[in-house]
Amino acid sequence: MGNVEKTDKNIVSFEFSVSPEEFEKAVQKAYKKNVKKINMPGFRKGKAPRIIIEKAYGKEVFYEDAINFVLPDAYDKAVEENGISPVAQPEVDLKSEKIEPDKEIIFTAKVVVKPEFELGEYKGVKAEKAVYETTDENVNEEIEKLRERNSRLVPVEDRAVQADDIANIDFEGFVDDVAFEGGKGENFDLTIGSGQFIPGFEDQLLGKNVGDDVEVKVTFPDEYHAEDLAGKDAVFKVKINSLKVKELPEADDDFAMDVSEFDTLDEYKADIKAKLEKANEDKAKHETEQNVIDAVCANTEVDIPDEMIDSQIDSMIRDMDMQMRYQGIDLNTYMQYTGQTMDTIREQYKPEAEKRVKTTLVLEKVSEVEKIEPTDEDVENEYQKISEENGMKIDDIKKYIKEDDVKARIKAEKAINLLVESADFE
Repeated sequence: MGNVEKTDKNIVSFEFSVSPEEFEKAVQKAYKKNVKKINMPGFRKGKAPRIIIEKAYGKEVFYEDAINFVLPDAYDKAVEENGISPVAQPEVDLKSEKIEPDKEIIFTAKVVVKPEFELGEYKGVKAEKAVYETTDENVNEEIEKLRERNSRLVPVEDRAVQADDIANIDFEGFVDDVAFEGGKGENFDLTIGSGQFIPGFEDQLLGKNVGDDVEVKVTFPDEYHAEDLAGKDAVFKVKINSLKVKELPEADDDFAMDVSEFDTLDEYKADIKAKLEKANEDKAKHETEQNVIDAVCANTEVDIPDEMIDSQIDSMIRDMDMQMRYQGIDLNTYMQYTGQTMDTIREQYKPEAEKRVKTTLVLEKVSEVEKIEPTDEDVENEYQKISEENGMKIDDIKKYIKEDDVKARIKAEKAINLLVESADFE
């Protein structure tokens, strides 16, 4: 095994080898892979002995596949033995000028690795402690949301349009007496005052009655998404088909029994308050932790390889794509709709990606300096926690999440706890 040499910032070079015995096994594997495709005179297709094929085409005929077979394991072994932490795919070259059956095959590798850095001040850092109080007003807001969700629509026939009414309308928009694309709709439910339509549109329906034909005059905003309409005057011909109003249930004991397992409104409010308090505690804890981590990261200089940032951006984009697919839209459609490109999205994600990578590296360094090591019990408890969060059996979780990844999570959590416990809160 060759010595590891740092050839550039965050780049190391090293040599590793494959024994003649290992390579011979790989060549035999390559022969079995390819023999079925080879025609040799005097032999049925796929039945020619290896020695015959090598005589015809040279011993090197199977070397390329053999190298591809043997290289990954040999590289991984060299990385582990030398304590190297790659963050990108390596550049690997064959050093041996000629492959000889009785000699080792030597490779050279060059790879970007995790940066080396000194941890700055990390204990006793000044940070802001987040606090979120839960008030009766917060509880009442939740009750109001529930009333909204349990509301019913009641037809209105004896009065004109008022704010908060839901007007069912037909409409068609014109610019310079010409109908424009996307400006027509039928049986559209518009909540008056919602701001769903162009400013001024909804106000002009106030005081009008069911059955009225209304001419609505508006001006498109200068920053309107459709450039051909931005800043232009328009006229909408509107027909009011019907009118409804949202009727909310009374917030009383009957309401509480309908929407919860509680018999009284007071009991239900107490439960809501307890849940809000728990949510606020979790929110404050997370924000406080982040404040401390940010302070520690600010004290530490790290020269992060571009490859690590790019990899993090890749991960963030995959998450973004997955979330959008749940909502019924793919990434390409999103880019077309927003006018963005993959380059602009990557550029937007870059600052957050850099922050995440630095945070991970700093927490790893804290774990290293403080000699934080998870116990077997810690690992099992973490697997149990993950299984409960995802509603899966532990054995199934272990198939998908490697133990090393679980240990990394535990180390990070313990490092964060250490930082928070020692922090100087303002």
